[in-house]
Amino acid sequence: MDDNRITIGLAGDVMIGRNVNEVITSKGYSYPWGDILSLLTSTDINIINLETTLTNSISKIHKTFNFKAAPDKVSTLAKARITAVNLANNHIMDFDEEGLTETIRTLQDARIKYAGAGMDEQQAAKPVIITCRDTRIGMLGFTDNEPGWRAGVSSCGINYINVLNSRSKEKALNSIQQLRSEADLIIVSIHWGPNMKEKPDPGFVEFAHEMIDNGADLIHGHSAHIFQGIEVYKNKLILYDTGDFLDDYVVDPVLRNDHSFFFIAEINKKKFSRLHLVPVLISKCQVNLASLKDSRWSLQRMQQLSAAFGTKVTDAGYIIPGNEINGQTKFLHAKK
Repeated sequence: MDDNRITIGLAGDVMIGRNVNEVITSKGYSYPWGDILSLLTSTDINIINLETTLTNSISKIHKTFNFKAAPDKVSTLAKARITAVNLANNHIMDFDEEGLTETIRTLQDARIKYAGAGMDEQQAAKPVIITCRDTRIGMLGFTDNEPGWRAGVSSCGINYINVLNSRSKEKALNSIQQLRSEADLIIVSIHWGPNMKEKPDPGFVEFAHEMIDNGADLIHGHSAHIFQGIEVYKNKLILYDTGDFLDDYVVDPVLRNDHSFFFIAEINKKKFSRLHLVPVLISKCQVNLASLKDSRWSLQRMQQLSAAFGTKVTDAGYIIPGNEINGQTKFLHAKK
């Protein structure tokens, strides 16, 4: 075993509330992970977007969808060895301050790290530091959803950012720059953009590049409920949207929000060395490895979407080494 090698599993939205919560109650904490549980427990670090509260609160905010799971369902995250979660999203305050507070307390009790929300703006902007072997991995959480939930000087909320506003972006870029002195690698987990959008808008691409230029090593995007293309920029990874990973949502027959990947980023000598995309499928409140037919659909779709950024993905789900984009050598890895 290579002592320098670290594997980081990345997944999109994990919504264990509503019907998933009920299924867990009847079938057990491990049920939602289907046959990918062994894969989830094989990585060194796992990071997700937690698309629900963990609370018993009944203080429901007036909106279309409000998600909550009972606090004991944090054991489902623990079974999958979830290391850290992004809380900067449009559901973390579905049950008001009480729901956010209980969610944070529940995660703390389970020793699961979190970023992107807190009891005030300072806590909401606070990064996570994950130490694995001799490598320090920093994680920041942001969202451009729900501006009314922005954390204040003395009020709880989310780490909100306006992706198209220069001042707002500057604050986020400063956070990345400040984290550089504390971390060997920086992951930005960001819940951004509208639902069911197949490609990021130019402003999002520009901001992703700016985050890399200011010190980020990997952009972990989510929010669209479907996966978007991957870009390798200055030898760093931009996952514009990682799609859904676990939920009870209605499936769009064309955009197929039940299809996505478990993204495994590999670190060697404190640098990302390769990325592996493992196709998965959500069905009946459970995520499993995709069938051959579904895997082929997802990989071909990802190849098409990523080609727009000059990125090639092998049929086995690896980034092809040796390409160049904008004069920069692209993300390299050994062949499978």
